This record gives sequence, structure tokens and C-alpha cells, in this order.
Amino acid sequence: MELREWATRILSADTLAEKLLEPGILTDNDPGSSLFWDEPTRPTGMHFNKHSRKDKLPKLPTLHKAENRAACLHRFAGHELLAVEIMAYALLAYPQAPKHFRKGVANTLREEQEHVRLYIAQLERLGMNFGDLPLYKHFWAYTPYLRTPDQYVSVMSLTFEMANLDFAPLYGAAFAANGDEQASQLMQQILKDEIAHVSFGWNWLKKLKSPGSPQWDAWLKALPPNLPPTRAMGPIFQEENRLKAGVSQEWIDNLRSSHLDTSTRTTFGDQNNLIVNDIEYPR
Repeated sequence: MELREWATRILSADTLAEKLLEPGILTDNDPGSSLFWDEPTRPTGMHFNKHSRKDKLPKLPTLHKAENRAACLHRFAGHELLAVEIMAYALLAYPQAPKHFRKGVANTLREEQEHVRLYIAQLERLGMNFGDLPLYKHFWAYTPYLRTPDQYVSVMSLTFEMANLDFAPLYGAAFAANGDEQASQLMQQILKDEIAHVSFGWNWLKKLKSPGSPQWDAWLKALPPNLPPTRAMGPIFQEENRLKAGVSQEWIDNLRSSHLDTSTRTTFGDQNNLIVNDIEYPR
């Protein structure tokens, strides 16, 4: 199947099975012209809801309750489905991007599809179906700013997926602390994959940016005006995970020193001895 056909089917799918279509062998012989998709078709019961302040995730101290762990996993599954769609968007939006870039996006899309399946399995174990709780537009709010491959990797790989280098271990530790080893192991798998996804974005931004432009400056320039650099961080800053992704120490130090709103953020330090407050998972 051609990448273009696969991406089009994902974005126009009205069933979850079609969103998670595994085509087997993929080809990219006819990428076509640029197509910027406005909004995806969604399966029944999975339409976008308006996010309100009352829709925050359960607080970490309440994760001893199975329904609260399920609520977190449901939100994360929603993020993964959004990622599937945005990566399909990228395949249609950048037909003239280097072939290796498009292949990398396609491989990441496959992994995001698998993440959705893994989350669904955990939801079912906890007595919840995917779609039982509201799902949100989130990533799709930024597509007007994803007009070039460097903007795509800056927003998706180096902001939202990079934030997961902090959030995945945070929730993994919280699930483990409340006796849910299966959910905790899933977050460990998510973290491993996200490190690779951040590495993809880091390496491609190097290639796509203007020669001589510092990586940090290129990233900031590519971010939408309504997406501050601190969205690439979670409450426990995990430098080691960024280093594993190949991010430079200078870039990490710049991110760490970015302005933080201390009224809503707390740095815990040791994820094995969590000090819990009201944290909202941002993806």
C-alpha cells in the first residue's frame, strides 16, 4: 500500500479498526502533492470534546483506585490516537520531504498504533472501553502551524513527545506504587519508544534547519506562538532520558533554564519518593 493511501484511510476512517490499519508492506512511489488535512473523521463515540477545567486527570494520590488509573490510561490512549492521525497528516502534508524522513514518520506511526492497542488492552483489564470518557482535539489545534517538516518535528517530536520523557516515568512509578505492575510496564515501553521518537526529531531538525543556525534557535523559531518551550517538560526533569535520545547538553541546559510558572509546576527530584500534587498530563 502507498503511504498516501494509508494516511488518507487513517484520516477518513470512521472505525477504530481502520484507524489502526496495519497494511503490511508500504511503498512511497506516488507521494502526490501537498494536502493539509483540516480535521480527521472520527469513529462514533470518539468525537472531539471541548476541554474544561473539570476534565483534569485524577490526582496521583487517588491512583489506588482502578477507575482512576483507567481514566489516566484512557487519556493517554487518546493522545496516542491523536499522534496516529497527526503522523498521517504529516505523510500527506510533506510529500516532497526526504524519503528517509517519510519512512521514519511511517515507522513511528506504526508504533503509535501499537501503543493504542496496548492501552486498550489495559483499559479492558480495568473494566473500561476506549471511548467511555471524553476525547480531545489537542494536537489538531496546532496543525495550522505544521506547514513544514521542521515545524512538525519541533512540535511533535521535540515538544509533545519530549514531554513524555518526563511524564511516562512519573506515571509508571505512580502505577507501580499502587500495585499495578502491568500499567507500569506499559509506561516503561512507552518511554523506550518515546526516546527513539525524540531522537528522530532531534536528528532531522539538525538536517532541516538553516546551516549555522543553533539547534535551540531553530526549535524556538519553529514553535507556534501559543506553544511555549516549557511544554517540552514535565514536573520531574529527566535529563538522562534526553541524553539517551541524543539531545545535546547545551540544549538540555537551555530547556531546563526556560521560564517556569512555579505556581503550577513542582520538581519532585526522586521519582521513587514522589511528592504528589495536582499535575495535569499535557499531551
